[in-house]
Amino acid sequence: MAPATAAAENASPPRTHPWQPGTRVLFWLAVILVTVMSLMPSDRLPDFTASIWDKAQHAGGFAALAALGIWGYGRAQWAEGRVLLGLIAFGIAIEVAQGATGWRHADAWDAVADAVGVALGWACARAAARWWAL
Repeated sequence: MAPATAAAENASPPRTHPWQPGTRVLFWLAVILVTVMSLMPSDRLPDFTASIWDKAQHAGGFAALAALGIWGYGRAQWAEGRVLLGLIAFGIAIEVAQGATGWRHADAWDAVADAVGVALGWACARAAARWWAL
C-alpha cells in the first residue's frame, strides 16, 4: 500500500457536532425571518422594532445569521467564506428588494450595517469555537 493511500485511510473525517443539522435548520429559518421582516411594510412590523436603532437591528440580525451559518456549514473547506460572502450579498439584495417594494426604501448604510454584523458574527463564532475547544 502506498504511503499516501495509508494516510488517506487513517485520516479522520472533518469534525462535526451532533447539533450541526439543527443549526442549519435554525440558520434557514432565520434567513426566512429576516427576509420577511425586511420586506414587510413598516406599519406591520412588531412594535418593539421601532424602539431599537435601525442599524443595530441590521447588525444584530446579520451577526446571528453569520454565527448560525458558520456553526452549521463552516467546517467544510471554503464553507466559512461562502457563508460570509453569501450573507453580504444577501444584505445587498434585501436593500435592492426594499427599494423595489414601494413601501420600503433602500439604504446603503443598512447594507454596511449588515456587513458589520456579518463580521461580528464571524468573530463571535470563532471565539466560541476556541472556547469550546478548551
